[in-house]
Amino acid sequence: MRPVCINQIAAGKGKPFVLIAGPCVIEDHDTVMLTARTLKKITGRLGIPFIFKASYDKANRTSAESYRGPGLSDGLRLLGSVRRELEIPVVSDIHLPSEAEKAAEVLDLIQIPAFLCRQTDLVAAAAATGKPLNIKKGQFLAPWDMINIVEKARKNGNDQIMLTERGASFGYNNLVADMRSIPIMQETGCPVIFDATHSVQLPGGAGGASSGQSEYAPVLARAALAAGADGIFMEVHPEPGKALSDGPNSICLDEVERVLSGLKAIDEARRRIENDTTPA
Repeated sequence: MRPVCINQIAAGKGKPFVLIAGPCVIEDHDTVMLTARTLKKITGRLGIPFIFKASYDKANRTSAESYRGPGLSDGLRLLGSVRRELEIPVVSDIHLPSEAEKAAEVLDLIQIPAFLCRQTDLVAAAAATGKPLNIKKGQFLAPWDMINIVEKARKNGNDQIMLTERGASFGYNNLVADMRSIPIMQETGCPVIFDATHSVQLPGGAGGASSGQSEYAPVLARAALAAGADGIFMEVHPEPGKALSDGPNSICLDEVERVLSGLKAIDEARRRIENDTTPA
């Protein structure tokens, strides 16, 4: 597996797990800066590589009345402030090929949303920027199908690709996380991130909005790292009950350090086991 480098952060086999975290959507300047600053302090204390995530536009919402975010220009401006003032790499989703070049001027990592992962023109445009990519596996895809999407990006000159597992559709309003998908997708040669909070989402479970079971996100994150995941994605909010998107499956900012301490211990233990060449 070839490591993917996001600024000074390297993700891949043998490396400490990478954390991609932040609020689901950009709500306002204060919420973004508070969350980013707090996460930087926590990950700094724990020695966990950290990339800040927030979406400037949530184009895939259950209801037309749902909040989507500030949009491309204002959202990138705020993410640029996070990057510059806090000196941390940033990632956000793009939804149209026309967004790729402008997003690449600010983002250190470009993310392809799960529902759009098979959109050839979108993947090609993102790959052509030369920026590292995080491509989320659609809930409708088998993990081995992701090789076709990886090849789309590679054919457009980009080999800096991470893949993210975020659960698969399982009946109505429910997802299931299959940990086998982690080593299967790693066979593409790409590091694999596990999305702990979207995997406990209940799509459309609240009727006009999605619901979720955030209490299980740390459980799945621990299982994913034990299974060999190269990173963890989680949505974090200071007050999940007031979040404008994905509050029911987000982790409260006050709980993050406890969760990450446990994840770090599991990651270190797994890497020790993998590196132990002592004969039995």
